Amino acid sequence: MAAVVPTVATVPTVATVPTVATLFGQIDQCRRPVATYSIVARDPVTGDMGVAVQSHWFSVGPIVPWAEAGVGAVATQSFVEPSYGPLGLELMRSGRSASEALKALMSTDEGEAVRQVGMVDADGNVAVHTGSRAIAAAGHHVGDMFSTQANLMEKPTVWTAMAHAYAHTKGDLAERLLAALEAAETEGGDIRGRQSAAIVIVSAESTGRPWEDRLFDLRVEDHPDPVAELRRLVRLQRAYRLLNEGDGWFSAGDIDKALESYTQATELVPDGATNGEAPFWVGISLASAGRERKAIAFLARAFAQDKRWADLVPRLLPAGLLPEDEDLIERLLEGMRKEG
Repeated sequence: MAAVVPTVATVPTVATVPTVATLFGQIDQCRRPVATYSIVARDPVTGDMGVAVQSHWFSVGPIVPWAEAGVGAVATQSFVEPSYGPLGLELMRSGRSASEALKALMSTDEGEAVRQVGMVDADGNVAVHTGSRAIAAAGHHVGDMFSTQANLMEKPTVWTAMAHAYAHTKGDLAERLLAALEAAETEGGDIRGRQSAAIVIVSAESTGRPWEDRLFDLRVEDHPDPVAELRRLVRLQRAYRLLNEGDGWFSAGDIDKALESYTQATELVPDGATNGEAPFWVGISLASAGRERKAIAFLARAFAQDKRWADLVPRLLPAGLLPEDEDLIERLLEGMRKEG
């Protein structure tokens, strides 16, 4: 266990900004060194903001990454002071830039020498700090609307490798953040090994519905290859987002566009990844819209993964998810069993 490290004290000059004591009470427990590498970034095209992190530490996700739609993103690590996350976001929400927010927090933190923090605000301003007592190899790199930061690395080239990968990878923010983590691993990563990882991405502007604004919020708590597992989860989330997109088109009455989104989703991941659930609900939606032949094709894929999906079909009538048509139900069951 690490020695007791002083926590962030009250931030002066702005009375309306909450303090650690206000939010959490007096924190005096030991802080363990959550040595890690991370990246904070704002997508210059969409404005989405996010954090990705990997560490040889159990369940890094609740500690290091913080993000809020329309506000910014924070990574707090090393001898971690978790309150840098919510307080940094609060300061940026109140109008401070990332640099101003980080400076305000550090100004009253007696433990700043062991902190490592990266922040990006909604305008793409970046601030980062690596304390003089962060365990080597430790350092950071600031790029265009992003920063990479790492401590206790095998090599002092990890954070620059991450920055290069992020800057030169094509794709959306999630893809580029993952590329940065993978580059860190290729460069040697955490000298102790690997254990957990997380990614959080929020939209550029707040809708007032946080469950919609949080585009990705995925954690790998304990895994022999957490970055690879995180990539698998991101791919799975993409599939579910496409399924939700298809449901939106379906509700709007555009069955063809719904089918297009559904097809993309079920091609993105194998049916076994959802135990057949993804193709099952696509099939049910199509059956309720009168697309019986296509519905059976999807239902058969579900049945091939788990025969119990056939038992669920008749249970959907009382819920109003299928028409009250016994002949239709029989045809669906016969088709899914025959083709599956």
